[in-house]
Amino acid sequence: MVFAGAAADDATATNWPFRRHVTPPGPASPSLIRLGRLHLAFPAGQTGGTRLVLTQSTYQLQRWLDWLDAHPAVSVLGDYSSASPAQSREAFAQRGPWARIAVEPVPVALSASGDADAPDPFEPLRAAFDHGTPDDRWRESRRLGDDYPTNPALHLAHASACMELRRLDDAAAAIERALTLAPDWEAAHYEQGKLWLRFDDTGRAAAAFAEAGRLMPTFSAAFSNLGAALGELERHEEALVALEQALRYDPFGPALLNNIGAAARDLGRLDEAEAAFRKALTHAPQFVFAHYNLGHTCFLQGRFADARDAYEAGVAADPQPGARQRCRAALAHAAAGDPARAASYFDEAFEGVEAESRAELITESTAVLEALARMPGANARALRDLIDLVEAKM
Repeated sequence: MVFAGAAADDATATNWPFRRHVTPPGPASPSLIRLGRLHLAFPAGQTGGTRLVLTQSTYQLQRWLDWLDAHPAVSVLGDYSSASPAQSREAFAQRGPWARIAVEPVPVALSASGDADAPDPFEPLRAAFDHGTPDDRWRESRRLGDDYPTNPALHLAHASACMELRRLDDAAAAIERALTLAPDWEAAHYEQGKLWLRFDDTGRAAAAFAEAGRLMPTFSAAFSNLGAALGELERHEEALVALEQALRYDPFGPALLNNIGAAARDLGRLDEAEAAFRKALTHAPQFVFAHYNLGHTCFLQGRFADARDAYEAGVAADPQPGARQRCRAALAHAAAGDPARAASYFDEAFEGVEAESRAELITESTAVLEALARMPGANARALRDLIDLVEAKM
């Protein structure tokens, strides 16, 4: 990072995940800020469900956009290597803040000036988060947290490593240390929300995500997770409001659009739901759950052929279709007038399913088949044959 030729604390972005403040601390004086080595700023070695928010470009770059919105006279030029596929995928998919960032390929990466090669005490931790094991991340984050006890980012890194290893009480203690040092930091509240989900406490998770969103209204992931948590709590109106706030800052997010569709469907707003699912599929044509959700929505609208086609697309894209999805695909085929294909799906659905889950699926499927058989113009005989076939699976 360089300010009008004067070196700042760090000439590169490599240690962003382990600092709370990555934007300039005071009023801007330079007209151009150079950010070097962005390809090292977002280590992606963790699994998606655990990944520390401080390692994610969609969070860190949004912080920069917020800062730039407050300093319109400043421009930022960053560089990263296209050899880093994770960032390249996010950038060219225009996820979150990338939608506002111009990405231009150049033959040679521009390197930031300044003392870029100075020893970096956080490099072992960055490497652990990039390609190390969960144990590596746990060990390095604990060591550096002890060495720099007033750095809340290191405590969040340790909490994330603990979550990977299912050491949830240790993760809670680390997050509390971070919140004690930085009670108004949205990232700490966000990681706390993820931890509450692991404790199966959806109410507290929602409260933590809501606080993260209050502190950073442009934090799309906070509102996306808040919407999902509120949906689990059956607070569907509030969920949709949160998800729509997330969409303002991640307009092309397929998972977000899928969640918006599910929330709208739960509210009975089926046309809105269908539009959201179809938009998700324009950005991610192989997104399995969007296909399934679209099929369910079309089924609820009585558009059985469209439901059948959506379920077929979902099953084709899904490497391991579940029993419930196969049953719903069967119901869509039954409703669309293809009992033979429906029977085949039912046979596949119940194979190897444990008794309790099988009984639940049989009850649901027979109830729907009974309703279909009562509809005007239905092939009641074929549908009742299917009911007999399903009940025989009990």
